[in-house]
This record gives sequence, C-alpha cells and structure tokens, in this order.
Amino acid sequence: MFKKFILIAFPAILLAFGGCSSFYPYKMEIRQGNYISPEMSKKIKLGMSRQQVTSILGSPLVSDVFHANRWDYIYRFEEKGKLVAQQRLTLFFDGDFVSRIEDRLAGENNVSGNQSSATKPADPAPAK
Repeated sequence: MFKKFILIAFPAILLAFGGCSSFYPYKMEIRQGNYISPEMSKKIKLGMSRQQVTSILGSPLVSDVFHANRWDYIYRFEEKGKLVAQQRLTLFFDGDFVSRIEDRLAGENNVSGNQSSATKPADPAPAK
C-alpha cells in the first residue's frame, strides 16, 4: 500500500516541480505617457499658441508650476520588462507661443520631428 502511494506521489511531485520551472510569469505591455505620431510632431511649429498645441497633442504629461513656459510630452513602451520605445518632446513657450522645440527619440519606433537650431549641438571651435 505504501509502495503504491510512493509510486504515484513521487512522479506527481516531480511533474509539479517541473511544470513550475518551465513557465515564466506574465509581464504586461506597459504604455505610459502621450504617444506622438510623426504626423503630430510635424504639425508643431514655432509661434503656435498653447491652445493650438493642446488641440494637436493633447495636454502635456508634465506641466511644472515652477517652469510654466515648458511642456513635456513623454512616452515609454515596455514589453516583457524591456524598454521598446521612448519619446520625449519638450516645448518651450515665450508668453503664450512656442519659442523652441526639443524632440528626443529613442527605441525602435523613432519619430522624426521638428528640432530647432537652438537645440542642435554647436560645431567645435577649430584648434589653433
């Protein structure tokens, strides 16, 4: 009787432990922030009002009280715990109008967008 129990229980326990090691926990797709398509990014131009920007891009993810002249649109996409795409579009306002655009993109789904000359790195000075 005891031998039959061991003959049945031992393989069942081995199968149970083997099954636990072959499965990985589910990791959700995580999309955070404001997705900015290439078309949306290209619509933003210098001199646009805050209202026009909001109608195209929606409200910014980050709107700091201490830096009211800066709006940040940030997007991150993680799949299975790995970063797949990341975007950052920062708009600077002078009064109520866009004065500078910084478009920083990384990941597979890069979006080519506007970038003002103020945000491009300067050429190094020639050596003397």
